[in-house]
Amino acid sequence: MFERYDVIVVGAGHAGCEAAAAAANLGSKVLLITMDMTKIAQMSCNPAMGGIAKGQIVREIDALGGYSGIVSDKSTIQFRMLNRSKGPAMWSPRSQNDRTLFTNYWRELLEQTRSVDFWQDMVNELIIENGMATGVITGMGQRIKAKSVIITNGTFLNGIIHIGQKQFGGGRIGEKAATGITEQLKSLGYETGRMKTGTPPRVDGRSLDYSKMEIQEGDENPEKFSYLKNTRNITRQLPCWITYTNQNVHEVLKEGFDDSPMYAGRIQGLGPRYCPSIEDKINRFAERERHQIFVEPEGWNTIEIYVNGFSTSLPDNIQLKAIRLIPGFENAKIFRPGYAIEYDYFPPTQLELTLESKNIKHLYFAGQINGTTGYEEAACQGLIAGINAHQKINDKEEFILGRSEAYIGVLIDDLVNKGTDEPYRMFTSRAEYRLMLRQDNADIRLTEKSHHIGLANIERLNMVNDKIKETGEIIKYFKNTSINPNEINTLLESKETSAIKQNYKLFQILSRPQIGIQDIMLASEELKSNLIHYNNDSLLQAEILMKYEGYLEKEQLLVEKMNRLENIKIKDDFDFRDVKSLSLEAREKLIKQKPKSLGQAARISGIAPSDISILMVHLGR
Repeated sequence: MFERYDVIVVGAGHAGCEAAAAAANLGSKVLLITMDMTKIAQMSCNPAMGGIAKGQIVREIDALGGYSGIVSDKSTIQFRMLNRSKGPAMWSPRSQNDRTLFTNYWRELLEQTRSVDFWQDMVNELIIENGMATGVITGMGQRIKAKSVIITNGTFLNGIIHIGQKQFGGGRIGEKAATGITEQLKSLGYETGRMKTGTPPRVDGRSLDYSKMEIQEGDENPEKFSYLKNTRNITRQLPCWITYTNQNVHEVLKEGFDDSPMYAGRIQGLGPRYCPSIEDKINRFAERERHQIFVEPEGWNTIEIYVNGFSTSLPDNIQLKAIRLIPGFENAKIFRPGYAIEYDYFPPTQLELTLESKNIKHLYFAGQINGTTGYEEAACQGLIAGINAHQKINDKEEFILGRSEAYIGVLIDDLVNKGTDEPYRMFTSRAEYRLMLRQDNADIRLTEKSHHIGLANIERLNMVNDKIKETGEIIKYFKNTSINPNEINTLLESKETSAIKQNYKLFQILSRPQIGIQDIMLASEELKSNLIHYNNDSLLQAEILMKYEGYLEKEQLLVEKMNRLENIKIKDDFDFRDVKSLSLEAREKLIKQKPKSLGQAARISGIAPSDISILMVHLGR
């Protein structure tokens, strides 16, 4: 019934979809297996993409030729650039999305990818031959062979849903859990653990009083994620709203603590530190009188509302009683209660930086199975796993992004070298070189690398080259062009910065924090006419590079210093037991992790600088 595939992808969440698309677009024959074809790329929790650091990841996925940015743009109902009041390293794009359209567009794109086949079933077992993954066995007893397998099971592996004292199996509410894979891999020596995440109740938007809430509009001039021209900036947006809990809400929630699966000990897995449940918030932050609630529509043509900030696993009657004490929710009707879900994951220290398993070759892990949380974190792992599965079976070079090249590189490096015992979420603070890893330059950083392996097409590469060329022209113009006091002083005074008494280069004027390129273009018709024909992306890129020139140079020096360690390679057969001067802890961890370079060894938790110095001397010999 089935041909032999190049790549089988198990699970069609955000990781699975990107993995299937990447491998297929590189030329592999792919089978995507999912338990429900109507739930492809389902937004299980918040109907939104991007956000702080996550928006940078979506831009990076798009720059590499992935689909998440395109699908997000096509399904956007509101767009905002977060952290505009801070420096450009912190700017993070975020879209509110139509949940149904998001799934439909993802399925449409995958169905238009000729090398992707689909099969609706559960995978219960992997076919392992001679230490290599060669296929899967499904719930219907189908044995399907492949050259490699990518596991992206999300929250479905032995998933258990908790609502108060109620407890039942499931990967999402209304969907059964996946079984068999964890047990098989444990028998083969894999470490496994349990994690927990949660989701808030969904409510009937017709039952809310929005006049008691603060309205939150999208940006006046909304941008988009994809660098391609075949998606458009949104012209009509839906608003969101903000309201707050209060002490009465908190008191009611506390009534349910005795029945809380979290406090009663029925949930063993650790939940996400940075997205706690509402009961966790009022317990950990008891001094706070209120907590913010974001009221977010689920789409253009639905009345369903997502209550962001009210994630909970308390009994459903407590949820309803408490939520009706929130301003604007007095008459709220709940479509379905919030719940917690507990599921299996595999500590990612068991993986190579390609996301291939160390124990079983041609087996890749991506998404929440690696201990991450969030659509964006999952999607980028799927993309990298899909690329590397294709590269491996075709004897091509592995595709690894460094920490100075992408947030994706930071994420995977953190997971593989440091591991995680709680759901991992990306933040700008995790990136040492975040001034270089901005959302506006992901295409410049990554598209050529992706084009080199055959994923990003020539259209993308040409757009990047045009952007680089225009940016260079703008910078040259600003460094070579002077402006006199009569032309610029009115603008400078209006921006409350000191006037000039002699001619200054435009580059010097732009270095002032109060002044931007768009301001300078208003100073005179000549300046405007010389700059107006440039693309807005190129103008922004040039402005950032000029304003932060000194800081970027310092960051580049740090990158070069770290790369010296990255360039000191450690052979696969290197025996760390021969280095007697290493600490016992360092030796054990290095033997277990088997780092490929001195730089990677330095980032393993528990490895001291003195251990790296010892290794450097030993390798030098």
